[in-house]
Amino acid sequence: MKETPQQYTRRVTSYVEGKQSLAVQAATAKKLARLIKGVPTAKLRKRPAPDKWSVGEILAHLADAEIVGGFRMRLILGAPGSPVAAFDQDSWVTSGHYATRDPRKSVEQFRAVREANLALLKSLTPDQWKHYGMHAERGQETIEHIVRMFAGHDVNHLRQIEGILAK
Repeated sequence: MKETPQQYTRRVTSYVEGKQSLAVQAATAKKLARLIKGVPTAKLRKRPAPDKWSVGEILAHLADAEIVGGFRMRLILGAPGSPVAAFDQDSWVTSGHYATRDPRKSVEQFRAVREANLALLKSLTPDQWKHYGMHAERGQETIEHIVRMFAGHDVNHLRQIEGILAK
C-alpha cells in the first residue's frame, strides 16, 4: 500500500528525531561515497527486485532531489507563501535515465549541490527559517521543516543503500 503524503512526512521526520538536521545533511555525501567505494558499477546498477531502485538509481534520485530542495528553499525565501510543486519521483527515474547514470558522478553532483544548500542555510536569519511555501500535496512547509524532511530523506536512502549492498 502506498503511503499518503502525511504518512511519508511522519516516517521520514521520525528518522531524525533528536538529531541536528544540518549535521545529518552535512555528513551524507561522505557516507554515500564511503558506501560505494570499491563497489563495481555493475553491482550499483543492479536492481534488488524489478520494482525496487538500484543503488545507482537512488544516488541519481538523491542528486536530483537536492536540486529540487535547493530550488524550493530559494523560491520560498524569495517569495514566502509561494506554491511548491510536487514531482513524480518514479517518472523522473525513467525520464532522467537514472539506470544509466554514473553512480559516482551522482554522488559528486549531490555533494556539490548539498554544499551550496548548506551554505545558504547557514546564512539564514532566525526569521527566514520560519518562511514557508505551500506544497501541492503536503500543505504548508517552512524552511525548517524542509531541512528536517531532507535530513530524514537522507537517512531513509542511506539505510536503503546499506541494505542493498549488504545482500
